[in-house]
Amino acid sequence: MIMAKRVAVIGGGTSGLACIKCCLDEGLEPVCFETSDDIGGLWRFKENPDPDRASIYHSLIINTSKEMMCYSDFPIPGHFPNYMHNSLIMDYFRMYADHFQLKRHIHFQTKVLHVTPRPDFPQSGQWDVETESNNGRREKQVFDAVMVCTGHHCHPHLPLQDFPGAVHVMTKQTECMCKVQQHNVNKGQTLIHILFNIIWCCMLFCVLFFLSGRVFSQHPMVNDDLPNRILSGTVSVKPNIQVFRGSSVVFEDGTVEDDIDLVVFATGHTFSFPFLSSQVIPVSKNKVSLYKYMYPPGLERPTLAVIGLIQPLGAIMPISEMQARGATRVFKGLCNLPPMSAMMKDIKAKEEAMARRYVAAQRHTIQVDYIPYMDELAKQVGVLPSILKLLVTDPRLALNVTFGPCTPYQFRLHGPGRWEGNSVGSSQRVMFHYH
Repeated sequence: MIMAKRVAVIGGGTSGLACIKCCLDEGLEPVCFETSDDIGGLWRFKENPDPDRASIYHSLIINTSKEMMCYSDFPIPGHFPNYMHNSLIMDYFRMYADHFQLKRHIHFQTKVLHVTPRPDFPQSGQWDVETESNNGRREKQVFDAVMVCTGHHCHPHLPLQDFPGAVHVMTKQTECMCKVQQHNVNKGQTLIHILFNIIWCCMLFCVLFFLSGRVFSQHPMVNDDLPNRILSGTVSVKPNIQVFRGSSVVFEDGTVEDDIDLVVFATGHTFSFPFLSSQVIPVSKNKVSLYKYMYPPGLERPTLAVIGLIQPLGAIMPISEMQARGATRVFKGLCNLPPMSAMMKDIKAKEEAMARRYVAAQRHTIQVDYIPYMDELAKQVGVLPSILKLLVTDPRLALNVTFGPCTPYQFRLHGPGRWEGNSVGSSQRVMFHYH
């Protein structure tokens, strides 16, 4: 039995907040270290972002509905719009943190310098965590477990070596360069429009899939504004850049654009764990081998978990929460991980499936599908809804869970962390949120 007492949580963003909450639920003592002066991580907009820190843009609006992105035990207020502006998302995080009194466990403006296994790690599973506050004061503490919540938007990826010539920046007309075909999805379509076009869309996707496979081989970009910009001519789509020539850009189709003022690299980010030894979590070309995208398979004791290092086809908040629910129970010895051989087999199977499905690119190394992955984690934690049981106790709810959206609330019906009260009350609560 691994009875972890103190847990170091590295990062106070969306994943870090869920980890603090789940630690408290399991009777653990979380100590969170956050380099900035506030919660929210990537979602906290700053006019002048901190160095080496990713930030959203001012007008960003969430592209998944509020019912699908919330934490399972803290619904987003009903008066909030379905697709929220980032400022409202921050409001929600503050409500969540205040309701569960999470901030008292966070050390702000504190950087984690080193996380190293203690000399007796094979027996104790403990870690030495060295930190530095903004005033330069260093401190080393012992923790029974560590949860890494630094995300995958860590370092800007600037492949300058792939674009010969000078680098300047953009004119009033924006040139949208697509090296690999990017499929854009508009989320504002009406139901009638969707029904009218569903047959044609199915036919088109089937044709595209069999001819090129490109539609399903990449993470889709959901954006309302870009198609309208393209149609109006304020954004033009171009192939890959061949070379920069002073203030001119030569594209691979031979066309040339002159008087370019600005170049924006929308090439994503890379992730790393500078506070960890490469022997603990090796990272190579944005690839990392983690069981269930969480656990380093080579550790003698399962007392370290990476939370939120995923690129989901869906919202990350409920996934991070589910990961945290599982990790805290593993730390306590209530859930056991399989042998290393089984973990490596699972890792290899996921890597091979990803290679078959997606084009080879660094943005597809941590891709997961929301529903299968949530069910996979929920089964491991013991909170996967039992449809047969629901059919007996609440047939209407069983139908909603089976055929309705995979809302996070349904993972509070059974097992550890289920809603307090009888099953009827829990069912009514889930039904309320389905409607």
